[in-house]
Amino acid sequence: MAVQIDELDRKILAELQDDASQSLDEIARKTGSSKTPVWNRIRKLRAAGVIGKQTAILDPEALGFDACFFVLIRTSEHEAEWQDKFLATLRARPEVMEAHRLAGDIDYILKVRVENARAYDRFYQALISEVKIHNVTALLSMEELKSTTALPL
Repeated sequence: MAVQIDELDRKILAELQDDASQSLDEIARKTGSSKTPVWNRIRKLRAAGVIGKQTAILDPEALGFDACFFVLIRTSEHEAEWQDKFLATLRARPEVMEAHRLAGDIDYILKVRVENARAYDRFYQALISEVKIHNVTALLSMEELKSTTALPL
């Protein structure tokens, strides 16, 4: 069930999505409120699970992670034991930025960030040695056209 939020909550969330390091005073000023109500609403939204952990968004290329691969996985395995092992393998691999189970011809898609093609091959070899996979297709992203963590509030 979705949490009920009002217009002020939306403004606060938009400000936090834009820059969560802003002070309460800045957020209050930008949303037309005052510090205490903003703080109370942020606490309420955290308690309701609307706001999760706060992190810093790093520039992967500035840190040498120049290659972004989208990995399409088909498997003939669908038992709970295989799925548990696959999930544990993905969670243990820091290169995996995102993983989704899909409907359709492809079972899973991964977003993998690595330094280069050789690093991807090391990831791939490790993945297939840890868990049985029927088919893997890797697509190299040539250019990131849009990337955001902001939801359309």
